[in-house]
Amino acid sequence: MSLVFAAITPHSPLLIPAIGKDNLKKLSKTKQALERLEEDLYLSHPDTILIISSHGHILPDAFSINFCTDYESDLREFGDLTTKLKLKGEVTLPSKIRAASKKNGYPAVIVSERALDHGVVVPLFYLTRHLPDTTILPLHFSNLDWKTHLDFGYLVKDQIMHSNKRVAVIASGDLSHALTTDAPAGFNPAGAEFDQKIQELLSTGNSTGLLRLSPELVNNAAECGLRSFLILMGILRGVHYNYESYAYESPFGVGHLTANLAL
Repeated sequence: MSLVFAAITPHSPLLIPAIGKDNLKKLSKTKQALERLEEDLYLSHPDTILIISSHGHILPDAFSINFCTDYESDLREFGDLTTKLKLKGEVTLPSKIRAASKKNGYPAVIVSERALDHGVVVPLFYLTRHLPDTTILPLHFSNLDWKTHLDFGYLVKDQIMHSNKRVAVIASGDLSHALTTDAPAGFNPAGAEFDQKIQELLSTGNSTGLLRLSPELVNNAAECGLRSFLILMGILRGVHYNYESYAYESPFGVGHLTANLAL
């Protein structure tokens, strides 16, 4: 039917109350931004949410389309056995995306993993609170080149536009993990440069600029969201949107961006 919503979200496990606990206060801007985004998503009346994750089933040479009829959260690796998120799976788009990928020479495989990774769980913990009947489709990027991610996104867009569903797309990914000395990747000056550049390019819809980023800069920034964003930019190719940053903060040395690419 149509693409009705597009956004970028972080996925720090600390945003889950049972994990973050007191640390969640240091991510208050991001938490508030996700709650605001949840209101926007609700008003778009989505039938399904396609969420692009930088974790979970990542293959070196193919995109992964996770198809299950039912999903549930799995945050055990973070010591959380109490947070339970149960979601329904989208049943028509996975096969259509897979078939279109095969026809057009893009490597994509269908996997079936009921347990959702934190790249999916954290954003949807906030965004699906008032959407119990909305289905989801987790999509995982690959280690293929950046241009292939952009083009694959455009292929996905075509399937969205020819479906009979109102589809929301969420690009889940954090920015640099090297912003401070106590960051997960340690400190690297490339981190702040990368985060600033990414936000500039996203705000202007400059997908060419994303493709021209220095591989050295990206590597030194220790990011995990660029490929998610490239797929999203492919989906938004030819679509008018207004970029609005709801929050950017990095209290733990990792850049967390929450943005609505309002259609």
